[in-house]
Amino acid sequence: MKKSVLTRYRVMAYVTGVLLVLLTLGVIAKYLLEMDGADSFTSVVGIAHGWLYVIYLVFAFDLGSKAKWPVKKQLWVLLAGTIPTAAFFVERKITHELEGQVAEDGAAVAKA
Repeated sequence: MKKSVLTRYRVMAYVTGVLLVLLTLGVIAKYLLEMDGADSFTSVVGIAHGWLYVIYLVFAFDLGSKAKWPVKKQLWVLLAGTIPTAAFFVERKITHELEGQVAEDGAAVAKA
């Protein structure tokens, strides 16, 4: 597996996670704190998260198919972008699991 596949997944996991945390804070401000201006903030961040989550899904699915994950693990990684802060923890775990595999593949290419 190429390092670029893991890197693009990691970037999108962070982007999706940050936007989801911002969206959660915006919803809290809008409904619980009844703050003015929270409507437009949640609209913009919600739309951005929605579109970028689709890209996250594509990259996470690509990574999972190349890493040959079982279906349950693949679904957990795909859903991590919908649970506030989960994307950060799942990304860290996946990165630790796959760093060795990426390093082995890089060493094999260097030897060839």
